[in-house]
Amino acid sequence: MTVLKKMRRSNYFKTIVAIVLIIAIILGVFLGLQLGLHTSYPMLTVESGSMSIPYGSLEGKTWQGFWLSITHPFNRTLSVGDIIIVQGVNAKDLNTDYPHSDIIVFHSPITGELIVHRIISSETVSGVTYYQTKGDGNGNPWPQPTVLGQGTDPWDYNNPPGVPQNLIVGKVIMRIPWFGWITLFMRSNSLGLPIVIGIILLLVILEFVIPIIRGGDKRSKEQNNMQSPPPMLQMSL
Repeated sequence: MTVLKKMRRSNYFKTIVAIVLIIAIILGVFLGLQLGLHTSYPMLTVESGSMSIPYGSLEGKTWQGFWLSITHPFNRTLSVGDIIIVQGVNAKDLNTDYPHSDIIVFHSPITGELIVHRIISSETVSGVTYYQTKGDGNGNPWPQPTVLGQGTDPWDYNNPPGVPQNLIVGKVIMRIPWFGWITLFMRSNSLGLPIVIGIILLLVILEFVIPIIRGGDKRSKEQNNMQSPPPMLQMSL
């Protein structure tokens, strides 16, 4: 019991408990989002400028709609570096009324990677609904005619054309600007992960190692003071 009491009073023990609680809360929030939003991908980062308006060249400079990062979280289109909140839905309930249709997240019928594009139309073949999609920034300025060749996705040329309903993960219901750049930096920059690890190690050193060293030095000084003989008293006659 004495050992447990000492551990509970220890600042190191309290710090470890706090770190574990923070990790548990983060995992709990993510799992809660999965359950609440009915999808395995409740939060994603926008990596491509295909949903940004405008996309391409503006005044001779490469432009991917960075200005969208300062717009409303419920803006109708997306920007690179956005964190998007995704809600799982019944595919048949999706809005296909382009250009006011839903932005959906789905697995590419070609590569299987996750794609974030807008629905432009749908077609039901043999009881399966297929959704034709495109990025808002692809082709002509958005909104544009919903015809093949005007920035539509390559799977729209399949037979049947579009994304089958079973590959749809969910629809975008909200965007959080800027914060996704942290994830993009870590993925694209070879120094991203080492920097994060270095920051964690620095915090551990500041929180644990240095206090231990200082505590050891303090105890050593106290022991030396106790072992040293008391000063001799000089008496004046």
